[in-house]
Amino acid sequence: MKAYVSVDMEGLPGIVSPLHISPKGFLHEEARKIMTKAVLIVVDELSKHGFDEVYVADSHWYMANVMYEDLPENVFLIRGIPRPYSMVYGIDESFDAALFIGYHARVGSRNAVLEHTFSSTYVREIKVNGVEASEYYLNALVAGHYNVPVILVAGDDKLGEEVKQRTPWTKYVELKKSITRYAAINPNLNIALKKLRNGIKEAVNDLREGKMKPLRTKEPVEIEITLPNSGYADIAEYIPGTMRVNGCTVRYVAKNIIEAYKYLQAIVYMSSALDTLYSTLLKW
Repeated sequence: MKAYVSVDMEGLPGIVSPLHISPKGFLHEEARKIMTKAVLIVVDELSKHGFDEVYVADSHWYMANVMYEDLPENVFLIRGIPRPYSMVYGIDESFDAALFIGYHARVGSRNAVLEHTFSSTYVREIKVNGVEASEYYLNALVAGHYNVPVILVAGDDKLGEEVKQRTPWTKYVELKKSITRYAAINPNLNIALKKLRNGIKEAVNDLREGKMKPLRTKEPVEIEITLPNSGYADIAEYIPGTMRVNGCTVRYVAKNIIEAYKYLQAIVYMSSALDTLYSTLLKW
């Protein structure tokens, strides 16, 4: 059997601060160690249940956080950025299941630790066919496009509320409880990882019993993105097919979720390039 594991950082136990998630933060090495421990637990438990191939997509920031040298032989590590479909690059019909580890609540969620969607700098809201989308929701739709069920999601309690609403069949493992955007109640790391291990066991059993199913949305797919200022929306209009909803919001009708995801990525990268242009000009 073959599993796809997308691992982010903000939803992992113990991680609460920008000093954890930024490569320049003095707590970043602690976060990398926690992330790697979580991946090792996931891979070990999946291997016990018949998954002889596990693809791990390092999906945080620069996407090279997991300690490569610590991984066992049956792991294929997807790392580096940019890459198509970002957090779920390479997923296709050959996978039996997907798992999302260390995920977090969508941008604007109240009292949710380190909440954001795709980019805390360039995205204020994303809607897919009218549904406010988190990274979990977007990535689950991509998996569903290839008929792959997301059997387990692990993160903070606020994300758990969305998962139970959108895909109630998915096993959710709560790794911490949010207090504010920059604080959470964290259990002992070993206890949190034990919960994760037990959750994987239950999720695989449910998969074998036919209780899991892929998440899909209707096609064509309408994606609406609200940006933090009108300058980013101005350059988004350079993409053919873009419709301007208001000063900061653009809309695009894609043939499927794959094309919609590419549109989102293009807008984020174009917005980043605009910032780079002006920061360069200011240095002249």
